[in-house]
Amino acid sequence: MTRFILTTFVLVLATPLLAAPKYPDGRPETSLRIDAKDAGPVLRHGGGPGRCDVLGARDIWVYEADGTYYMHYDGAGARGWLACLATSRDLTNWQTKGPVLDFGARGEMDSASASYGVTYFDGQTWHMFYLGTPNTSPAPDLIPSFPYLTLKARSASPAGPWIKQKDVVPFSTKPGTYYSMTGSPGQVIKHDGEYLMFFAATTRKAGNPCVQRTLGIARTKNLDGAWVPDPAPMVPIEEQVENSSVYYEPANQTWFLFTNHIGLDGGEFTDAIWVYWTQDPNKWDAAHKAVVLDGKNCTWSKKCIGLPGVVKVGNRLAVLYDAPGGDSTSHMKRDVGLAWLELPLSPLR
Repeated sequence: MTRFILTTFVLVLATPLLAAPKYPDGRPETSLRIDAKDAGPVLRHGGGPGRCDVLGARDIWVYEADGTYYMHYDGAGARGWLACLATSRDLTNWQTKGPVLDFGARGEMDSASASYGVTYFDGQTWHMFYLGTPNTSPAPDLIPSFPYLTLKARSASPAGPWIKQKDVVPFSTKPGTYYSMTGSPGQVIKHDGEYLMFFAATTRKAGNPCVQRTLGIARTKNLDGAWVPDPAPMVPIEEQVENSSVYYEPANQTWFLFTNHIGLDGGEFTDAIWVYWTQDPNKWDAAHKAVVLDGKNCTWSKKCIGLPGVVKVGNRLAVLYDAPGGDSTSHMKRDVGLAWLELPLSPLR
């Protein structure tokens, strides 16, 4: 009897132990990493004109024009969240300029927030696709809540002023689809004669206590017209990612899409920046992804990392993001950080 127990014990020790899932609901994860080198915070909330970001600065969109870097960020002010502007020559020192959009009138789809302003320059006109919603959480935080909608503005300059195009509805949420709850803006590229937008989509799967978040591709040939979302998402709804910023690597003809991952630990919060890659922007494989920034390589925020905005700077790729710092997972009082990736980027095999 003793010999049998000993033999059994040895066999158990020889059996490989399976790693416990990182997330309690089994949402997809990845062990692959393309680590960015963090440079820490570069824009602190609270210093914007008119206290426009007194409660936080987050949700980054960054673009370059004529040697100046422009950053739209969501400034959380006393009346709610609006897309605000900051400018820089070096991505480290920023001058805050205040809101570039205002709230819509009562009953309009951006009456509670006009935020997250994604831009595209067509060679003549600057186009902005921004997030609008008529709903927020209670004061004082006034966090935008579902539905998140894609609305439109335009300008003759990267600095604005931005004029809302209230007669233009790019696309909207649709019951029974993967974008039934949100259809909010993302990176726009031009490819094979049409424009592609990698938009953030949310739906709810029966029996799942959490909503499902993913990315979809919407298409148009007219930036001032209607967009048509693809019938299926870019990656499965279980991926739990939202928002997009895209970089094309000419050295290996690969598209890299940076996005925010939503984790789960007691509650849901943004826990990492992920990157997906493909050589065909119409086709993406959910297995081709890696972590870029999380609590392991961020120097100042060890649990919560907000959405990315990327821009090429010489032989490096800048990754701007927001975070609350320390072990906080709060939506509020976030600051903007900067991390770097060396170029060229290469997909992992």
